[in-house]
Amino acid sequence: MKSLLWLLPRLFRMIASLLADREMPRSAKIVLAALAVYLASPFDLIPDFIPVLGLLDDVLLTAVVVDGLLNHLDRSLIVRYWPGDVASLDAVAAVARRLSAWVPLRVKGRVFRARRPA
Repeated sequence: MKSLLWLLPRLFRMIASLLADREMPRSAKIVLAALAVYLASPFDLIPDFIPVLGLLDDVLLTAVVVDGLLNHLDRSLIVRYWPGDVASLDAVAAVARRLSAWVPLRVKGRVFRARRPA
């Protein structure tokens, strides 16, 4: 749990830096902005006052977006803004991949429609 708490500020810093980057595709910026609005909004699919389950929709949506970013954006762009080492980014990617596996592919496809760059 302690490592998860350290992860959040890193993710927020990376996302803020990516939003300011001109190389970042507009569609990815829209997805990140929508995620930020959803997380800040008091309205959720599962209300936050329900213990454990209340955070589940937030965690899964964040995992889908992080997994999508890591799969659809150029890795060098993400590594440039990741405030830790590459090993910690790989650990985050593995957790996001495992969590986003719980979300149906058709839902994930609506979040990130673009193909991964070659």
